[in-house]
Amino acid sequence: MLDTRRYDDREHMLLASFAMRSRDTRGRRYAEPDHPYRGPFARDRDRILHSSAFRRLSGKMQVFTGEMGIYHRTRLTHTFEVASIARTISRVLRLNEDLTEALALVHDIGHPPFGHCGEDALSECMQPVGGFSHNGFALVIVEQLEQRYATFPGLNLSLEILDGQDVRAHKAEAAVGRSPLLEVQLVDAADSMAYDAHDVDDALQMGLLSMHELMELSIVRRAMELVREKQGTDRLREERQLLVHELIDLQVTDFLSEATERVVEFQGQSVSEVRDAGLRLGHSDQLARERAELESFLFEAVYRHPRLIPVRRAAYHRLQDMFEVLRHDPSRLPLRFRRRCESHPIETVVGEYLAGMTDSFCNAQYKYATDGSTGPLADW
Repeated sequence: MLDTRRYDDREHMLLASFAMRSRDTRGRRYAEPDHPYRGPFARDRDRILHSSAFRRLSGKMQVFTGEMGIYHRTRLTHTFEVASIARTISRVLRLNEDLTEALALVHDIGHPPFGHCGEDALSECMQPVGGFSHNGFALVIVEQLEQRYATFPGLNLSLEILDGQDVRAHKAEAAVGRSPLLEVQLVDAADSMAYDAHDVDDALQMGLLSMHELMELSIVRRAMELVREKQGTDRLREERQLLVHELIDLQVTDFLSEATERVVEFQGQSVSEVRDAGLRLGHSDQLARERAELESFLFEAVYRHPRLIPVRRAAYHRLQDMFEVLRHDPSRLPLRFRRRCESHPIETVVGEYLAGMTDSFCNAQYKYATDGSTGPLADW
């Protein structure tokens, strides 16, 4: 007969003492019976993977909008890349891979359309209700807006998943005192590693950056030296792809080297003891400096690139215009959002509706909202 004891036995044999075990979960907001052959975090992973909000990530660009081409990353491809890096780190450190993967898959689920400029637009529009946070909105999605079960709202994820997302929404508070679960920490690190490398890839492919410009950066020079050591000079036609691979490998290797040293003294200690001790994982001082230099360069050279600014500005104003139309006329909201207005401020509800859109859906609804029509917009 199948039961969760097999899951417990496997985790007992494979996981480090400070890894989060399925049997130690604090449960769900709405009690559910155990599944016969999946642990709680495996169920969380599957619920996230099959959610509507997760599928919509395929239509949300990460940095660039669809008007600039289709090669570059969407939120969905970025999420899979983060999950891959996070699972690798989790396995080497003998942490809980199911929990790690679930946290990675949910980490970007609250992002609005049009990348960073979409978040900026909504943050300004929603100032009367405290602004907008994609991490906070992710919790609204998985706890309220997803409608997949008859007996409870949302996805009813394990409290560890919700807590992990809450940590992302309050990073300053999480940086001191009792530390987050190690699985939460490594997903945050994997996210940062992925977008550093992949923003370089997208910008190079689109011609926003040149390899010559990037070679001014310490981490890029170091990565290219490793490329040439491993590949020689006869494959430099593929240097963009090889550079991106090496940037990821360089960051993951450094993170694992540091983490392995930091956890040595905690062997045999429990999750609670490690968190109470405030253990935090991170890169070496040298790589942290090099990554900061890269991120500062990307902010100025890519995110503020002259080709990108007008596209971002247009997307910004589309969201602002739609927000004002709906704020002044809530009858144009889809039915379920009109109902939410009965218990939430109008600015909150309009922001939630807009934040759940894909880029193309937002463009289509913008045309309908501003062409003189008076009927409700479509639900996503």
